[in-house]
Amino acid sequence: MTEFSWPIRVYYEDTDAGGIVYYANYLKFLERARTEWLRSLGIEQDTWLAHNIGFVVRHVELDLLRPAKFNDELRVSVVVERLKRASVEFTQQVLNQHGTVICQAQIKAACVHLGEAGSAVRAVPMPTEIIEVLKRAS
Repeated sequence: MTEFSWPIRVYYEDTDAGGIVYYANYLKFLERARTEWLRSLGIEQDTWLAHNIGFVVRHVELDLLRPAKFNDELRVSVVVERLKRASVEFTQQVLNQHGTVICQAQIKAACVHLGEAGSAVRAVPMPTEIIEVLKRAS
C-alpha cells in the first residue's frame, strides 16, 4: 500500500520538563496521522460515529529510537500492512526534520459498533464503503 505522511510540530505542551517529547504523546501523533489519512481518502470518522461505527486501537508496539524536542518539525507516516474484514494493521514511523526515523510503531485497529449509551462495544466487520475505499487506496 502507498505511504501517507502528515506534518507535526512539537509544541511545548508535548514535552517534559527537559524539553523532550513525553513518550505517550507519540501515540497522539500517530493517531492524528491515521485520522488525516482517513480524511484524505474521504472517510470522515464523525459521519461513521453518527452510525455508531468507530475504530479502536487493539494493539500497539512502539519503539522509541531517538528523542524529539520542543519545536522540532516531524513527519508521521502511515502504511497499511494488512487489511482484514474487521481490522486494519499499520506500520507507522515518526521522522525528524533530517529524515531520521525516531519512532517506529505497529498498530492494529479494530472496527467496532459503539452501541447505545450503556451497551457494550463489540467488534463488527467494516462497512463495505470503507473496505472499498481502503482497497482502492492500496
